[in-house]
Amino acid sequence: MALKYVIYARKSSESEDRQVLSIESQLNELKELSKKSNIIIGAIQTESKSAKAPGRAIFNQLLDDVENKNTQGIIVWNPDRLSRNSVDTGRLIYLFDIGRLHELVTPTQVFRNTPNDKFLLNLLCSQAKLENDNKGVNVKRGLKTKAERGMYPGPAVLGYRNEKYAEKGNRSILVDEDRFPLVRRMWDLMLTGNYTVMDIIRIANKDWKFTMPQGGKFGRTTAYNLFSRTFYYGMYEYPRGSGLWHHGIHRAIITEEEYDIVQVLLGKKGKPRPKTHIFAFGGMMRCGECKSMITAETKVKRQKNGNIHHYVYYHCTKRKNPDCTQRCIEEKELKAQIKSAINEISIPPEFHEWAMHWLEKENAKEFTTHTAVLKTHQKNQLAAITKTRGLIDMRAKGLLNDEQFLREMPAAEKEETRYKQLIDDSNHAVRQWVSKAKDIITFSRDAQEKFETGSFEEKRAILTKLGSNLIIADKKLRVDLENSLIPMKLISKEVKEIHVLLEPLKNKATTEEYASVYAKNPILLRR
Repeated sequence: MALKYVIYARKSSESEDRQVLSIESQLNELKELSKKSNIIIGAIQTESKSAKAPGRAIFNQLLDDVENKNTQGIIVWNPDRLSRNSVDTGRLIYLFDIGRLHELVTPTQVFRNTPNDKFLLNLLCSQAKLENDNKGVNVKRGLKTKAERGMYPGPAVLGYRNEKYAEKGNRSILVDEDRFPLVRRMWDLMLTGNYTVMDIIRIANKDWKFTMPQGGKFGRTTAYNLFSRTFYYGMYEYPRGSGLWHHGIHRAIITEEEYDIVQVLLGKKGKPRPKTHIFAFGGMMRCGECKSMITAETKVKRQKNGNIHHYVYYHCTKRKNPDCTQRCIEEKELKAQIKSAINEISIPPEFHEWAMHWLEKENAKEFTTHTAVLKTHQKNQLAAITKTRGLIDMRAKGLLNDEQFLREMPAAEKEETRYKQLIDDSNHAVRQWVSKAKDIITFSRDAQEKFETGSFEEKRAILTKLGSNLIIADKKLRVDLENSLIPMKLISKEVKEIHVLLEPLKNKATTEEYASVYAKNPILLRR
């Protein structure tokens, strides 16, 4: 009686199968094998699941069919496609032992119910299991070593990104330049004690147009996770729950003191602090002498004539140095200094209108250049895809042996991935640069007016967007302008000088005259 055979093909998405032929390639090779061997195929079974543990539904059904005498033979590309665990291996051997499984056919070997064949099959499957077990041990050892070196062994948290191109095992956590400043602002808002987590989520999504690295909105779970991670002040536990803490070499976004304050506000340690007053700029600045946080308080002065005056003063908390000599500054004076800083980057509406048109023209030019570069990347990507497919076809036809295939395939796949990333990065850059430039120029136009007339939240948002490292020393506020706003300082100065020249008292210049002068100014065009 002719034996009934089933082709079984499997590929996992896990690291164990990175160099394995695709299911389609396996099937092509096994069909060709069955023709050469005059084997009649009764069914084809495919599965995309790891074989490291028992529990594959299709594989289990296949063995059930063998045990029920519906199938007597299995054709597979390699024994490790059937099993990488002791349970499934044992069941295969048992089916041979009881005479239900007659043949297991691979391109290089036929296994039958003989002591030597069963021993070899058991050995090959056990070897596959050993490779997986060793990989697991080596990965854990490598991650532990990496953690001890201060390199966080996991996906980067919000505000950071994983280094892509360093040698495996030496990839650091880098700052996400787009999101790092915004995450710091979220902590700043939380530190004031005047905002709930939901308030910050709303501000981030609505006012800042914040997006996650994958493109989604900033959500509730992500927000609570953000304000709970010790990673942000430079410490992490690895493995989690082990009690082993490591000091990371990544750039911290907050201090441990700030982290503790937020935990109190979240109700995780002790009781939340009472909020008796809402201060416009509380929790946003540091003392220039001892680096403690700047806090605020209200003072009341009663005059002899019965008038009562309320004043708000900002001063160092002196937590790091009780002998700090810095004196307080009145909120009125602080606001005047903030206005002065805003004025340094402010621009008139005429320049804003001209700059918006100029950016649109530059975007069109950039798109032309981008299209040419993109075509080159796409051409190279197509060549890389053709190469990988060619290697697979050559392996399926027997023109490459396993050693040659495994030697050449990783480099080809890496090249294909690299060009895909270049295309993605290029498209992202083109979409982002004009949008970001428009936001900066619009902020420079509107910041002064919004700071004067805006709400409490708008004033804080403007100061936060203006710069980081807000320091008060000798009653003077120092603002390190955001990198994107530094050119606006030079542009603002140049534009204001142009307006002085073009605005005699009785002859106000037209929009067209301003645009003509802007377009000829080399400083504006360069910046």
